[in-house]
Amino acid sequence: MGANASTDHATSNGYNKHTFVYGSSHGKASQVIEFHSSARWKAHFDASKGTTKLMVVDFTASWCGPCKLMEPMINDLATKCTDIEFIKIDVDELEDVAKTFGVEAMPTFLLIKNGIVVDKVVGAKKDELQKKIELHRN
Repeated sequence: MGANASTDHATSNGYNKHTFVYGSSHGKASQVIEFHSSARWKAHFDASKGTTKLMVVDFTASWCGPCKLMEPMINDLATKCTDIEFIKIDVDELEDVAKTFGVEAMPTFLLIKNGIVVDKVVGAKKDELQKKIELHRN
């Protein structure tokens, strides 16, 4: 019924929070942080090393069909799982970050805690990603 809307909100930290609203009747908005600067990503990543909060990093590309298939699920998880930080990085925009983490295929999802990659899902594998998120959530 309601149309989907997507907006980026610049923050004082230099990254964007991407808000995706699922139609006006739902009123749900997910918060997926998008980085557009390697330096800002590094600062955020370094700061995350002091926390046990799970971070799910979605390495994606604008031309990637499977990435687009996963996007609604990621937005939905970000809405439901507010104890988890969801991050989106475009591999063409931040190629150096993708190389640092050895990303070779899209989508690649890295699950990170305390600055350490604790798990990884390569491909549009919704069930596998959900299981691994639940496994590392606490």
